[in-house]
Amino acid sequence: MFKVIEKEMIVPNLYLLTVQAPDIAEQIQPGQFIILRSHDDAERIPLSVADWNREEGTLTMIFMVVGDSTLRMAGLNGEDFVPTVVGPLGKPTEIKKIGTVICIGGCYGIGSIYPVIRALHEKGNKVITILESRSNFLLYWEDKLKSYSEKVIIITRDGSSGYKGHIKRLSKILQENTIKPDQIFVNGCTFLLSKTTQELSHYNVPIIVSLNPIMIDGTGMCGVCRVTVDGSTKFACVDGPDFDGRVVDWEELLKRRKQYLNEETVLVHHSGCGR
Repeated sequence: MFKVIEKEMIVPNLYLLTVQAPDIAEQIQPGQFIILRSHDDAERIPLSVADWNREEGTLTMIFMVVGDSTLRMAGLNGEDFVPTVVGPLGKPTEIKKIGTVICIGGCYGIGSIYPVIRALHEKGNKVITILESRSNFLLYWEDKLKSYSEKVIIITRDGSSGYKGHIKRLSKILQENTIKPDQIFVNGCTFLLSKTTQELSHYNVPIIVSLNPIMIDGTGMCGVCRVTVDGSTKFACVDGPDFDGRVVDWEELLKRRKQYLNEETVLVHHSGCGR
């Protein structure tokens, strides 16, 4: 059993969860994920690790409530225990001296891209961080990100903070700030990953996206997380989760992500967990 150290809602419907898992905390690297089961009869949920403390043996994840299992996970409290925390899983993000790198995060991806930003900064890169959200009340960890960023640019759809608009404005914003990237990293929902890739492909540099397909075992055995990358089938759990977005089959991935949308909605409405 793994002890819950902290759980809090950091913005509406987005939660921070910290658990005690010293063996994983000792080995975890930027870009890797864990699989967590909040209760004995709950689903196995893959979660990117947003931070860790090797000395204290803790892992911190940011997650959104989207179905029954994440709703139950949001009900955990400090001093509770969870039955399953497996990891580290996936390949670490390749961190090296590149030059000017752009790191883009939205929603839970603001948290999961934090270790990547920190590691790139420590390698001597010039890190430009871009945060995207519907409104400023959905932003978080800005101070933490500023600590390792040359510049932080914010885009909100309602204009409540930073630039007004959507990720489709990104290319123009970079031009206005005379930013020319040598590499791009993106974390967040599949829509953000695909649209950012589409918007920034003209730079002709790697666009490293952290994919989040449906996943079960996380070790390459079930094949549920398969994605098509550069015409070949890959498993996001063992071949990724990082891939160059320019060669990902986004249409296929977006369709596969929606497979159980109706079932998730039914479970939330009928489980009684939110009462």
